[in-house]
Amino acid sequence: MARVSYADLSQGATAGLAQRIAAERGSVLHLYQMLLHSPSVAEGWLTYLTAIRQKSSLNGALRELVIMRIAHLNRASYEADQHAPIALQEGLRQDQLDALAQMTLPVGLFDARETAVLAYADAMTQSVQVPDAVFHAVKTHFSDTELVELTATIAAYNMVSRFLEALQVHSDDQR
Repeated sequence: MARVSYADLSQGATAGLAQRIAAERGSVLHLYQMLLHSPSVAEGWLTYLTAIRQKSSLNGALRELVIMRIAHLNRASYEADQHAPIALQEGLRQDQLDALAQMTLPVGLFDARETAVLAYADAMTQSVQVPDAVFHAVKTHFSDTELVELTATIAAYNMVSRFLEALQVHSDDQR
């Protein structure tokens, strides 16, 4: 159960924003139910994550690859639960999703670009500082715009998992 109760979605600014989130996302997930304790934070979060997920030029499969890796590295089960179906829709295979939960990734399951992206996500997630060799390996696969979007995606989903885990937001929580 979450450490903080979920926000009342029927009051004031919260109600309007909850309706907007439901219209844009199909429902108000537990993440947003928690964020709506602060409508201004929830609105900024929604704008930022919408840009990351829907307005970026980054390939959807690569985006979901790093999101799922981050979820596993940070032991953020809610994030993994929410994104596994999206990752499959974007073209990742089940064996790839399963492998992302392992600390050491199997050789040959991911192509050179994916391997470089995963090393970059691992470095950003586990040690924050990215070694030059890891950065140079990933940079060869992307334009400057794509590299900024990839970096922002990794940073954003580390933020998401840290928020979820600090407040113990889980998929099976009852509102």
